[in-house]
Amino acid sequence: MRSFIEMLRQPLADLPDPLPLQPLPGAFKASIRPPGSKSLTNRALVLAGLARGASFLKDPLLDAEDAEVMVEALRRFGADLHMVSDSEEGDLLRIDGVGGRPSGAGELHLANAGTAVRFLTAVAGLASGETIIDGSERMRQRPIGGLAATLRAMRVRVDFLGEYGFPPIRILPAEGGGKLAGGSLRLPAQASSQFLSALLMVAPWTLEGISLNLAEEPISRPYLRMTLTLLQRLGASNISAFDDLTSMVVAPGPLQAFDLTIEPDASGATYLWAAAAISPGSSCDVEGITTDSIQGDAHFATLLGRAGAHVTLHDDSTTVAAPPDGHLFAVSEDLSDMPDSAMTLAAVACFADGETKIGGLSTLPLKECNRLAATVAELSKLEIEIHATGDSLSITPTVPVDQSELPVTFDTYNDHRMAMSLALIGLRRPNVFIAKPACVAKTYPTFWRDLSKLYESAYSQS
Repeated sequence: MRSFIEMLRQPLADLPDPLPLQPLPGAFKASIRPPGSKSLTNRALVLAGLARGASFLKDPLLDAEDAEVMVEALRRFGADLHMVSDSEEGDLLRIDGVGGRPSGAGELHLANAGTAVRFLTAVAGLASGETIIDGSERMRQRPIGGLAATLRAMRVRVDFLGEYGFPPIRILPAEGGGKLAGGSLRLPAQASSQFLSALLMVAPWTLEGISLNLAEEPISRPYLRMTLTLLQRLGASNISAFDDLTSMVVAPGPLQAFDLTIEPDASGATYLWAAAAISPGSSCDVEGITTDSIQGDAHFATLLGRAGAHVTLHDDSTTVAAPPDGHLFAVSEDLSDMPDSAMTLAAVACFADGETKIGGLSTLPLKECNRLAATVAELSKLEIEIHATGDSLSITPTVPVDQSELPVTFDTYNDHRMAMSLALIGLRRPNVFIAKPACVAKTYPTFWRDLSKLYESAYSQS
């Protein structure tokens, strides 16, 4: 067990592929602080990069692939970003912004970072020169036509350099070389939260501000609330929104520099909470995530409580413990407000009594991989019944998953969230292997190291 724990703590590049997992040797009690939120980090980076003056971010997620491409792109737009040391605060990221007028960034290759592609496409609409945005082969399959059409309505020139409606795209300055117009925009309800957030974040630097009007409630609402809340906290003027977010308005009025501490990543926390819930006698306290969090996935702990886990809310953390009798029961949940946690719940369902139903998954086929199809394909390798529609999953274990010893290798499709959710199976089932384990670098580069802490605790108590 000791050599296995040491293996998990190796640098990502040195991990075996596929990565062999072992069942936990017993119950664990752990306290872990995940890295900073990717969603909050990337929003704060964009706003600081556009603001006037020097902003400082504490605890941002910087060593993950999504953040790395965002930082490099903002430098290409003219912002200056570098680490500084503060005797009281520790290491901080300083961002000297461009005052709402970025230069053209030239050619940007943003890999598989969907957030960066959408956010920076909107930023390019403010720029004084040409920007070309491209990404991985998978990114070239993820639609961006709606955002492009909206920028065109604001007098920005957008050209598709490959298949119409998809990256790569060229963005040229607004007609006449002036500021981005902004204005009132009527958009389809199925527009992604990344698309809508991108427009809201550039609104302070437009001539008219931006008013978004949707025919019905948008999908992934917590991510939009996160954007609006962050804008408000950082000083954006005259923000208003209907409760159902069918109308959102951000008035013009550029942001000044700001200081911000980034919360730990709630999406990353779901794997830690789930690990405790499925491991009899175990508990995991996730530091830095409370009921005050503006991240939607922070509510995943409450969901586990409905499945029988014991949830304790503290002033500065949230603890999930396995049910006293060790038995989780099936739940029926709509995860349209936290779709990134769908695969986590699917893994938990493999150890619950009865049929788990998960709805609200219409966005999953458009993620880093087709997560709906991938979840069905991988969990079908276990002795469970799993069925999918266009936006839902149902999962029923037919025999206890941890009683099978047949080797199973889970493909991860180079998708960080597939790797981390499927790793939960290996905490209880023997002979589980995770392909391409280094893909967690996208948002949680220390995931396997943090997972080793669960094994270390269980080993020390066994």
